[in-house]
Amino acid sequence: ESVLSRIRSFEYSQKNAVLFPAAALGVGGMLLYWLRSGRRRRIETIDMGDGWWGSGERHLRGKEDASIRPFKIETSDKEIEDLHRRLDQFRFTPHVEGAAFQYGFNSTYLRKVVDYWRNQFDWRKQVEVLNKYPHFHTTIEGIDIHFIHVKPSYVPHGQAVQPLLLVHGWPGSFYEFYKIIPLLTEPAKHGLNEGDVVFEVICPSIPGYGFSEAPHQKEFDSIATARIFHKLMNRLGFKKYYIQGGDWGSRITTNMAQMLPQSVKGLHLNLVFIARQSLGKLIRTMVGAYVPWLVGFSREDVQRFYPFMQKNIYDVLQESGYLHIQATKPDTAGCGLNDSPVGLAAYILEKFSTWTDKSFRHRDDGGLESKYSLDELLTNVMIYWVTSSIVSSMRYYKENFSKDPDLSAYNRVGVYVPTGIAAFPQEIVHVPRVWAKEVYKNIITYTYMPRGGHFAAFEEPKLLAQDIIQFVQKVEQL
Repeated sequence: ESVLSRIRSFEYSQKNAVLFPAAALGVGGMLLYWLRSGRRRRIETIDMGDGWWGSGERHLRGKEDASIRPFKIETSDKEIEDLHRRLDQFRFTPHVEGAAFQYGFNSTYLRKVVDYWRNQFDWRKQVEVLNKYPHFHTTIEGIDIHFIHVKPSYVPHGQAVQPLLLVHGWPGSFYEFYKIIPLLTEPAKHGLNEGDVVFEVICPSIPGYGFSEAPHQKEFDSIATARIFHKLMNRLGFKKYYIQGGDWGSRITTNMAQMLPQSVKGLHLNLVFIARQSLGKLIRTMVGAYVPWLVGFSREDVQRFYPFMQKNIYDVLQESGYLHIQATKPDTAGCGLNDSPVGLAAYILEKFSTWTDKSFRHRDDGGLESKYSLDELLTNVMIYWVTSSIVSSMRYYKENFSKDPDLSAYNRVGVYVPTGIAAFPQEIVHVPRVWAKEVYKNIITYTYMPRGGHFAAFEEPKLLAQDIIQFVQKVEQL
């Protein structure tokens, strides 16, 4: 018995000799992983860097003019007369009978648009509308950046005003936000809340768009834009702020959150870029069609995502021909659009048709006036026309896609700032929450919007404003 007792004691000590170090190694490994994981979260950001986009070489001696200069949009008789002369010379091409918008912009309806533009549209009146908000210019990295800055007219005592940067995309402009700005700066007045969240809105034009100067150097991409917009907010005196975007604005604001997360209080998006090129995603896509809950898809995801080939391949191919042109030879196609106001209008407004609702392809008028007025649509077109910015806006595709063909290069840099996503049902592509979480690690709100498409702020300003407010309310309570 004594011998057996010693043997058991030896076996027990031997087990402990193995188990204790193994347990310590396991715990230590988990602790090391946690520390390294936390460290990566702090360190893994996009390098802010610096840039120069002005004409010629950068002048190192003198400091850049950091002044904020008031700016006013103006027009002239000469500008309007030139436009009218070009509209009068419009060469009409008969459309294919029964084609609606399936071949592009229906030329019969285009005749109506041109007639309205020539004889009823009042550009001077629309310039007054554009100037109702304060406009400014400031020089950053060698180019003039245009922005509007709207402060709330009334702030209850003791309430903090939240700075909010709104970023547009293509073929939109800062004007897309004109209907949502009053809802954000005076939400209580418009019945959106009791006034516990109020914003001051900063809305810049992407360089090369509208009244922001076009870069004179190559390789101006969303990273450079994100850096410039951070510098803009800092120049305005903001250390922490909310940011929101769709289209290119989504890419830019995402990069801003990856670049300086300590400056971003929250990120709100109405479009998410997530690359799908992986075997795992393909398998999950196939499985999700039959057992969606197994791969984290909701019922709403299934309705918006399937049939997969139709909604994610055929529809995207049908709507992305412009992208290939602009990502390869923007200056070739752009020169014709810059010379012809009718060509410019057809090219831009076709996107406001099919990107608002895919079914509008089957309407002779493209459904354009069911969501917008011709005055609103032509004002956006005029911003491109009077600034001759269509070519430089198209170049933005070339600069981004040439370096990052599927826009996924920075997906490895997670977004850890609080994120809100508004998923509109008619958006070009739908990204389920479970996929969005691969990049956006801290999703606070994910809303299946009841209606609306790509141009959310322009089309459904109240729905978008409400979602932004609810998102910020939750972030402020964290």
